[in-house]
Amino acid sequence: MNTTAQAPLTGLRVIDLATLFAGPLSATMLGDFGAEVIKVEHPRKPDPSRGHGPAKDGVGLWWKLLGRNKRNLTLDLSSPGGRDILLRLAAGTDVIIENFRPGTLERWGLGWAELHAVNPRLVLARVTGFGQFGPYAHRPGFGTLAEAMSGFAAITGEPDGPPTLPPFGLADSIAALATAYAVMAALAGRDRTGEGQVVDMAIIEPILTVLGPQPVWYDQLGYVQPRTGNRSRNNAPRNTYRTSDGHWVAVSTSAQSVAERVMRLVGRPELVDEPWFGSGTTRAEHSDELDEAVGDWVARHTREEALCAFEKAEAAIAPVHGIQDVMEDPQYRALDSVTEVDDPELGPLRMQNVLFRLSATPGAIRWAGRPHGADTDEILTALGLSGQEIAALRAERVL
Repeated sequence: MNTTAQAPLTGLRVIDLATLFAGPLSATMLGDFGAEVIKVEHPRKPDPSRGHGPAKDGVGLWWKLLGRNKRNLTLDLSSPGGRDILLRLAAGTDVIIENFRPGTLERWGLGWAELHAVNPRLVLARVTGFGQFGPYAHRPGFGTLAEAMSGFAAITGEPDGPPTLPPFGLADSIAALATAYAVMAALAGRDRTGEGQVVDMAIIEPILTVLGPQPVWYDQLGYVQPRTGNRSRNNAPRNTYRTSDGHWVAVSTSAQSVAERVMRLVGRPELVDEPWFGSGTTRAEHSDELDEAVGDWVARHTREEALCAFEKAEAAIAPVHGIQDVMEDPQYRALDSVTEVDDPELGPLRMQNVLFRLSATPGAIRWAGRPHGADTDEILTALGLSGQEIAALRAERVL
């Protein structure tokens, strides 16, 4: 495991004030590459992700992932004592990430004006469902609403079925990636100007971006992409197919050369010579015929036979994995995509590794999510508070 000194964000301090899930995950991504991340939680209302999903021995497992590489501080920001401590922390901090409803920090005397006054180099990332202004700004916002509003759900699902939401935090995760990127862009700007700034991240926006050219299609052609299940309007064959031993595989033919290889492999080379086979869009108009050709061939072969034949033909195929398969897949193992972390509470546990590999300054998981408030005394002592002052704050229920 790499040490913090090797990581590219070493020396960067991030305060994570956010909960559920985009803001905290963006802070996790920064921490994975060496940033010192201080997770601030309410003394009596821990981050709800600690209680989301399955737990082991009373310890929430999702938190082990989301809280990794973070030190944990309890602080009631709505109290005068909590406000004062946060401002003291902010004075020596590079980035604060928050996801309160617009106006909340201002009501506590912790808005941009106050934070910027104590640290003009600070970057404040504000992650909300709908952004800091506009008619929906003060509504509660969650990733599910972004998945619905962005157009994602409308194009997901079978043609004769209802709009379909993802069974995981898709919009939040995309927004987390975008927030980490936005923070790094703001820090790069600070390197030139010497001044920090505010990042306004609306969760409804990044997922709209990754949906591709739908706005320009509609603007220029009035075209509305329909639900097509596993099929694509841009290429074919593109679907999941069941093998003779009851498994599923996914086939993609985004490249013309791959589409031609697939049809030759499955014994239908004459289709390659059809006039409509020359582009992905026109192939998609013949999805029934192409799916039948590929599906019939796959149904006569085991999963292993299909995978080997496609690989030999240099055609694109992948097994449809459940998580149990992901954990054993040789490619994921080679990349160490799911890595083992030693945890004082639960012992060795496996979780997703850092997002990418850097050859010279790699990131690392230094520890998994820690207990609520585990580092409060250490952080406040380093800030200059005495033991007596810390005890007084606890008596006042600030910590």
